[in-house]
Amino acid sequence: MRKPLAAAICALAIAGAGAAPATAAEAAPTGVGKVADAGQVTSAVSGVVGSVEQTLSGLRGPQAKAVNFAGTVALSNCSGSVVRMPDSEADDPALVMTNGHCLESGFPGPGQVLVDKASSRTFGLLNASGSRVATLRAAKLAYGTMTDTDVALYQLTTTYAQIKSSYNINALTLNDTHPVAGTAISIPSGYWKRIYSCSVDGFAYRLKEGDWTWKDSVRYTSACNTIGGTSGSPVVDQATNKVVAINNTGNEDGERCTVNNPCEVDANGTVTVRKGINYAQETYGIPACFGIDNKLDLSASGCTLPKP
Repeated sequence: MRKPLAAAICALAIAGAGAAPATAAEAAPTGVGKVADAGQVTSAVSGVVGSVEQTLSGLRGPQAKAVNFAGTVALSNCSGSVVRMPDSEADDPALVMTNGHCLESGFPGPGQVLVDKASSRTFGLLNASGSRVATLRAAKLAYGTMTDTDVALYQLTTTYAQIKSSYNINALTLNDTHPVAGTAISIPSGYWKRIYSCSVDGFAYRLKEGDWTWKDSVRYTSACNTIGGTSGSPVVDQATNKVVAINNTGNEDGERCTVNNPCEVDANGTVTVRKGINYAQETYGIPACFGIDNKLDLSASGCTLPKP
């Protein structure tokens, strides 16, 4: 299992932000993907996030300036975003999207799908500059899984219109078409208040990590060196500002198909390991599974999300 907080602390030190307290590093848990230590991490790193952002701001390409933090959220252990479907209405209950491995209940097992589960989880809503402007609350977990994809969608107690009226923040729209190789993308992490920018390098037919297998995953070019706490960040097309994927993992040590070291498996079964390369799960199939009033309908035409 990866120690995501330790990885994040290392990245901060390399960037010149200085080391975090030793006690925080010692408390680092193990875990799939790019999750951060729930509870303790925020206080441990809050004093260095601003300086990291300033230090690394020069890494962003000029096109990335169009993508900001508005609509992203910070979870206790991950990142996320307020999202809408292309046909969502202003008075629909808003949705927050993050990774399945960021669930407060722990990792869903292979083949496990969670639907309409009680949740009162809170999310820190950020504005364009990355300042926290509100705390949003879940009414329920609408959907969550780590099978075929790695996604969780929470239904909030507030509507899109209420969020817009109170904070002048719009939800990010999920694109309903397959992403394209070569697309310039940005990954705004609400947890770290940091934006990564690179391009879609290609796609992995299957991405295997430990007991989990994900289908048709997005592979980034090397510039998007996402770290612990970026799990659940939206992957935004810089040209359209629409969400095309959700950030979830990367190969840390060059190991083959182990936890925190996913491997690519092609249609012929050939395994490829790309040390230091990071990945996301496509989201274009999600809109077909949500209908009127943002209600989940896994039996809807075109919905390919795994069912319970």
